Amino acid sequence: MGKQHHQQYENCPMEAALDLIGGKWKAVILSRLLERMYRFNELRRTHPTITQRMLTNQLRELERDGFIHRKIYAEVPPRVEYSITDAGRTLEPVLTQLRLWGEKYALPRQSNRGA
Repeated sequence: MGKQHHQQYENCPMEAALDLIGGKWKAVILSRLLERMYRFNELRRTHPTITQRMLTNQLRELERDGFIHRKIYAEVPPRVEYSITDAGRTLEPVLTQLRLWGEKYALPRQSNRGA
């Protein structure tokens, strides 16, 4: 079952944006694809805690929403490559700021909890 998109956001652009790129893995996937093109297993190896099913679902949703492109090569075995689209590239400043915020605030808080 695919993710249900809301039809109306009560004029809330934050809700609309998070509906498209929210969740644990989408920003991570998009950040990786901003670096370069990846094959499925390469993406999976970058974050071993993501399940194959979850990665597949997240990639399908990102492709459906126009943020990534999936290219299938007619080979045996089939080769599939994922790359960022122009629409996905527009998220680069947002993802960069989110990463910087995480480095400054989220990671130090996590370290303090473990101490």
